[in-house]
Amino acid sequence: MITAIVRYHLPPSIDYNACLAHFEKIAPGFQTAKGLISKHFIWSERGVAGGVYQWETIEDAKAFYGGPWLKGIVERYGEEPKIEFFTVFCITDNEKESVRVLGKPKHLEPEILSA
Repeated sequence: MITAIVRYHLPPSIDYNACLAHFEKIAPGFQTAKGLISKHFIWSERGVAGGVYQWETIEDAKAFYGGPWLKGIVERYGEEPKIEFFTVFCITDNEKESVRVLGKPKHLEPEILSA
């Protein structure tokens, strides 16, 4: 599982209410994104907005961010978003009262010491 944190600066014309209204309008469209598990739409008083996405694979995430979505972000906000990718090791889900470990240890090859 991959988490992507996406952020971009909002122009002064997009305040809290305008951002909320836009997110409410576009949220259903993310239900068909291939490999998307969930998206949290985020906003900050500092004039930054974006999303925290959970993806099945890095390939799904990169395919999505490289498509029409990127063009729409640039057209609407006038800049390319900052995108960071993270591998998810564990999930604590308080609603389900569960903890899942997703990460697996990597088996590293021992260094070969030369005499």
